[in-house]
Amino acid sequence: MRNNNDTTRAILDAHNTGPGKRTPALACGRSLSIPGASDTRPSLACGQHPESGRPRHECGVCGIFGHEDAAKLTYFGLYALQHRGQESAGIVTSNGKKVSIHKAMGLVPEIFTESILQGLPGHMAVGHVRYSTTGSSHITNTQPLMVTHKGTTLAVAHNGNLVNAIELRHDLEEKGSIFQTGMDSEVVLHLMARTTHLGLDRALTESFSCLKGAYSILMMTEDTLVAVRDPGGFRPLCLGKLNNGGWVVASETCALDLIEAKYVRDIDPGEMLIINKDEMRSIFPWPKQKTSFCIFEQVYFARPDSDIFGINVYEARKRMGEILAREFPIDADFVMPFPDSGNYAALGYSQASGLPLEMGMIRNHYVGRTFIHPTQSMRDFNVRVKLNPVRSLLQDKRIVIVEDSIIRGTTGKSRVRSLRDAGAKEVHMLVSCPPTRNACYYGIDFPSSTELIAAKRSVEDIADYLGLDSLHYLSLEGLVEAAGLGKENYCLACFDGKYPVEPDLHFHKGALDM
Repeated sequence: MRNNNDTTRAILDAHNTGPGKRTPALACGRSLSIPGASDTRPSLACGQHPESGRPRHECGVCGIFGHEDAAKLTYFGLYALQHRGQESAGIVTSNGKKVSIHKAMGLVPEIFTESILQGLPGHMAVGHVRYSTTGSSHITNTQPLMVTHKGTTLAVAHNGNLVNAIELRHDLEEKGSIFQTGMDSEVVLHLMARTTHLGLDRALTESFSCLKGAYSILMMTEDTLVAVRDPGGFRPLCLGKLNNGGWVVASETCALDLIEAKYVRDIDPGEMLIINKDEMRSIFPWPKQKTSFCIFEQVYFARPDSDIFGINVYEARKRMGEILAREFPIDADFVMPFPDSGNYAALGYSQASGLPLEMGMIRNHYVGRTFIHPTQSMRDFNVRVKLNPVRSLLQDKRIVIVEDSIIRGTTGKSRVRSLRDAGAKEVHMLVSCPPTRNACYYGIDFPSSTELIAAKRSVEDIADYLGLDSLHYLSLEGLVEAAGLGKENYCLACFDGKYPVEPDLHFHKGALDM
């Protein structure tokens, strides 16, 4: 890699200063120990989140094969994927014989120092950043998960949710397996451990044929890197090539960009990609199925500089704004986003409508994840500490706010109030997706429809609740047009209630906690 050591040192210095036949479960009944966890950083309190009204993702994964600085490159990859999870992070490495691991609660630059990365030797690595959608926010539930069974070490990093995890876990426990985390991902370890003697290909096929749901998974043994994507392809996963000829697999292309890797292709839905020193090959154990790409990746989750499902996110979000302008022209003085979530759709709306784009709210980029709680009299402190209105710009103005989503409505209500308090005469809101009315069982943390404001209220009622003069949502047809692929390619369950994989309706975030 060009200038890799210099880049590493610069970034580190800047931060370190301050569905199928079931197979039998494990019969041994032994505990699969999960090493490498270091609870060196405080976590958020259970259920706490700086912006509880926003949708939250689950995690990002990055794997490297064939580079002497695999740990550092994985660090950079996770750094680029930090938006996909901010609760914990971890990296496991191998030099072909010895496997090393380090993980902890906190952000990537808080967890990994130069010395820690130097203590993770090897040409192969797998990393993970997590937001908990299954299992509580606790050091026990950090990833990658790593076990050693019958002389073979296996590490797993998972993005997505398994909808049959409760059933599988109960089956495995009845047959002797002992679980140590509250994560669905641990099921994969137990299934793989009991089949490794059959050879890698058969172990993969038999283990993953048991799984239902969304998973983009990276696995690593002492000498092999494996990437697996579920047959529906819910979550993104891409392959890149490093300058030295090595390989990288990551959740988003932005991770490839930071480490100067060239994008090669997406891992196909239903593909198992196997990389070792002798070969890189793929197996496809399932018949080809209809894809179920999560459209919320384009709406909210992915970084705008990433290409997701072959479509650039920045351009897709601009198109959402352009189509909003076509569907809902509004007579106003200017259009504005709540930074940073609505920026690109607001830009598209402005350019298509002719309304000026202004930044009526200024974001404080230096707010940490925790801070001293204010006095009770300081109303809306949680909003104002992050976003503050430009009063002279807003005074007596008719404004159009462009947002990417409204989930619970609590954040939006406070933000609209702050605009009113700053003197705005009219406040209209446009949302660059349809109303989110249904639970997600595939890896987004709004798993209960009771938490979704659009499941309980009409659009008019939501507008009243938020204190708006008008509220308009992008049509489902408009969203699909903007996202760039045909409707048949996407999972739209959170909008239309049509689930591509039948979920377990009893599942909830803490269902597997110990």
